[in-house]
Amino acid sequence: MRPQTEDELAEAIRTADGPLRIAGGGTRAIGAELAGTSLSTAGLTGITLHEPGALTLVARAGTPLAEVEAALAAEGQRLPFEPMDHRGLLGTTGTPTIGGAVAANASGPRRVQAGACRDSLIGVRFVDGEGMVIRNGGRVMKNVTGYDLVKLMAGSWGTLGVLSEVSFKVLPAPEAQATLHIPGLDDARAVAAMASALTSPFEVTGAAHAPGAGDQAGTWLRIEGFAASVAYRAGALRDRLADFGDIAVIDDAQAAGAVWAGIRDVAGFRGAQGDVWRLHLKPSDAPGLVARAGARAALYDWGGGLVWLMTAPGTDLRAQLGRFDGHATLIRADAETRACLPAFHPEPAPLAALSAGLRARFDPRGILNPGLMA
Repeated sequence: MRPQTEDELAEAIRTADGPLRIAGGGTRAIGAELAGTSLSTAGLTGITLHEPGALTLVARAGTPLAEVEAALAAEGQRLPFEPMDHRGLLGTTGTPTIGGAVAANASGPRRVQAGACRDSLIGVRFVDGEGMVIRNGGRVMKNVTGYDLVKLMAGSWGTLGVLSEVSFKVLPAPEAQATLHIPGLDDARAVAAMASALTSPFEVTGAAHAPGAGDQAGTWLRIEGFAASVAYRAGALRDRLADFGDIAVIDDAQAAGAVWAGIRDVAGFRGAQGDVWRLHLKPSDAPGLVARAGARAALYDWGGGLVWLMTAPGTDLRAQLGRFDGHATLIRADAETRACLPAFHPEPAPLAALSAGLRARFDPRGILNPGLMA
């Protein structure tokens, strides 16, 4: 099913007599194959409001992400959270949508400075599991209801409701950027360098580390803003990190943009054989966990708070790592592995009870992507 309006979406859910597989553009599919009828929001398209002076944008959930970004770029603006494009990593086709980015809470390297997708989201419209249209939030950062549904919907993967419209606070695009590159650091030294950069007063908007060899290997730090400020802060940050080795400053926007797009989309893992896991953890714990994982490849983002790992096919990484302060999500694997290992990290019992209660409240029939996040 591919409804073209919110009313059609509500009717499709209201009259459903079994499970529904919810999707946007079909580019971010993870987890085991779900049973049920396919329901796509890709027909709900169009930017319904863009007020550049108020830094506000509203779009229907199926609007292509590229369309949203082009409209913002025409006004010298951008989405703050730099959403990832999963197609290269997952080998999927289709068109990433703005609603899909919200459902996955897709957030790129700029999260260390601008926050996640949910932090820019100020309003949602969605249809719950009974076919009721619900609106929460609006065009200003204000919420007075019992549930902060704006935050709940971000990262819910269609299990609480099906998004029909989303509202964002956007930001001006920067005048200039500079990227610092430090080659040759081991993982522990790289995390230390990123921590020093992120705790500096120089407003770093990206901090990543790619071990190994190749064009994107090394430790990368990004600064953005007005040209004079960027030049000053890049020089000052280079001086601050002088003990970490020779540091190159890349101010070519196209070259640096390609580096950060590759980090955002985990381009180094494309086409390589192996399962892909995404770990959220304390940056100080990251080098030890990566060593314990015995992974084929690793990529550190968010200063080490996000680690991408490629492991041998069929590896139960959670069992291998044991308990740690964070969680591991299985992003890519073959169908057999995805059928055996849950995509999402098991929740502690109290949190699992809260999650189950929320799903029972918003999807009492249990028809929206059932079992995806269990």
